[in-house]
Amino acid sequence: MSNNKTNEKICTFFVSDYHFEMKSLPYISKNLEENRNIIILTENDLKNTIEELIQRTNLNTEVKEKILSLNWKNDDLNKFKEIKEDLKSNKEILIFVKGKLNYIRNINKNIDKWIQDTNNVKIVDCYDMNEIGENIDEIMDNYNVVLNTSGEKEIEKI
Repeated sequence: MSNNKTNEKICTFFVSDYHFEMKSLPYISKNLEENRNIIILTENDLKNTIEELIQRTNLNTEVKEKILSLNWKNDDLNKFKEIKEDLKSNKEILIFVKGKLNYIRNINKNIDKWIQDTNNVKIVDCYDMNEIGENIDEIMDNYNVVLNTSGEKEIEKI
């Protein structure tokens, strides 16, 4: 998982689908305001959990609708087609890759092939804490930035 020289890679960690969604909502909302296209590549379908979570938030209706209009399903093929179209039109893209370690590795290999000649893509790799457990430091060594509920934070190397 080496960092691509022209695109930014960020990591984050979650313990459940709801935790991932709660953690990512402020960041997604901010990036929607900045007109980035947001793509969520997920190993499992998040449509039901995000709908339930959005109902419980105090976000305004327009923001809720934008968030719900994102494709929260496990639909990688169509999402890669969307990435391809966004790259052609030079749109800024924020890609979340959420799942188990092997899923993240495989998706990143595919993404790296597609975005080689671009510099407008930001990738957030979202790791399941239940799977990685004590290997968090090993994973964080591959990144300079971590996403938490308050946004992007530089990882301090020891």
